[in-house]
Order: sequence, then structure tokens, then C-alpha cells
Amino acid sequence: MSETPDWFWSAIDTKTEKHSVEVDECDINYRTWSEPGNPGLLFVHGHSAHSHWWDFIAPSFMNDFHTAAIDLSGMGDSDHRDVYTMDLFAEEILAVADAAGLPPETYLVSHSFGGIMSIQAAARKLDRFSGLCLIDSGLKDPGDEKPPEVERWAKPKVYPGFDAAKSRFRLRPAQTCENGYLVEYIARNSVEHIDEGWVWKFDEELDSRMEGRGDLTEAFKSLTCKLALIYGADSESFTGKSAQYMQSLAPQMQVVELAAAQHHLFLDQPLAFIETLSGILAGWRG
Repeated sequence: MSETPDWFWSAIDTKTEKHSVEVDECDINYRTWSEPGNPGLLFVHGHSAHSHWWDFIAPSFMNDFHTAAIDLSGMGDSDHRDVYTMDLFAEEILAVADAAGLPPETYLVSHSFGGIMSIQAAARKLDRFSGLCLIDSGLKDPGDEKPPEVERWAKPKVYPGFDAAKSRFRLRPAQTCENGYLVEYIARNSVEHIDEGWVWKFDEELDSRMEGRGDLTEAFKSLTCKLALIYGADSESFTGKSAQYMQSLAPQMQVVELAAAQHHLFLDQPLAFIETLSGILAGWRG
């Protein structure tokens, strides 16, 4: 495990404010790092993740942006649903942007599953966001498509203690990560206590309750905001072939391959990711 650097401690010690907004009878949690007044920046996490995945990334942008991160329903500190749909996730993103007071000049930065939902959100209201930066996420080349994974969770897992639960944390899809301090931090923020013991902070039946997985091609092609893609050079989830496919649909999209990075690229290369994202945002604003 690599040594924990000072910049990490400084980032996670940065004060955040917790809020919620109701969307279709569910309370959707979100957090902010700064006050309104600047252009907006909204971070959207991946599948089974939560807003704390951005705790060591978001503070780098809080001086130039009104910065926020969402917990999508069924994940983090947001409520669970009986049924999840792409339309509902899109509405949650739009509702948080409005509730947080993010202005029309707002940029979405969205990882994996969150990127798919952000495409849907931006397509639903074309003038709401000024830019969308997809992180190892988006439409895949038809040749890269894989059949859906078999349902993993037979029943919700309950652990007898915090350490037992935390020790079972794994990145999905599976990958190594040399920055163990980042994985440890995320793991600590991924469990919660209930009467029966300790459980994961996501709905383990989310996949089986998900409906309406539609084709996003037309939604993506309809987008009028600025577009960028950062993907991991060593990612098994997103390939250069898929990046080229997306550019064929949206030639204006900027594409950056992040070296020595896998699917969870901001865990593999956090400082390089911050620098890359900063450059993209600066170019958009310039």
C-alpha cells in the first residue's frame, strides 16, 4: 500500500455541507463544497458508489466552481426505490442541480453508470448543462458490447461489525489499485449500521429492480452541450475502439486516454485525473 500523501488529508478535511431534495417520493442526498456564485460542477458516481468517491477530487475545483456531488437513489445516503429507471436517475440529477442552485453554466463530471444516467439527464433538458465529461463511460462500440452480468446478490449481506464489513469491500469491476489509502477511504464510507449489523450503503437489489434499459444512442446524438471523455488506457470496461465510436457520433467530443489507469481511473491516477479534468474545464470556459 502506498504512503498516504498530504494532499489527500487536506482534501478530505475540506468542509462539506449535506443536503437533500425529494424526487418522486425519495429523498436524494447531495453534498456541496462551496457557495453559489461561480459556474457549477456536479459530480455523479458510478454503480453501487456514492458521493464520497469524490471527496479527494472535488475540493480541487471549489475555488473556481460551485461544486457538488450526488448520491443517486439506492446508493449512498439517498433513499431506495421499489423500481429504478433511467428516467428517474436523470430526474434526480436535474433536481439536485436545481436544488443546489447550480447555474446554467454547469458541467457534469460522471463516472461509469453515472455517465449513462447523465447522458439521459442532459438529453432531457438540453439547455440545463453547459458540458458533460464522461469518465470511462458512454456508448460502447457494438463489437465491445457484452451480455449483462448474472445477478450477483442472492440476498442482502449483513456483517457483525464495521471492520468485517469494510474488509469485504471490492472495486467493481474488479481491478488492482496501488493507491490503497483511496480504496480504504472509500470502503470506510461505503457501510452503515442497522439494527441487525453492518450493511453496504447501496440497494443490493438495484439491478433486479432496474427497468427500461434503453438505447442511449439517440439521446447522446441529441446533446448540444460540450462533450469530453476521459478513459483509462488499461480499462477493461471502456476501450479506444468505443471512444472512436462515440466520436463518430459526436465529432466535437474531446477524448483523453489517461495512462496507467484502469476503469476507476481517478483512484489509479488521482493527480493526473485532476490535472486532465482541470484542462478540459479551462478549455470549455475559455
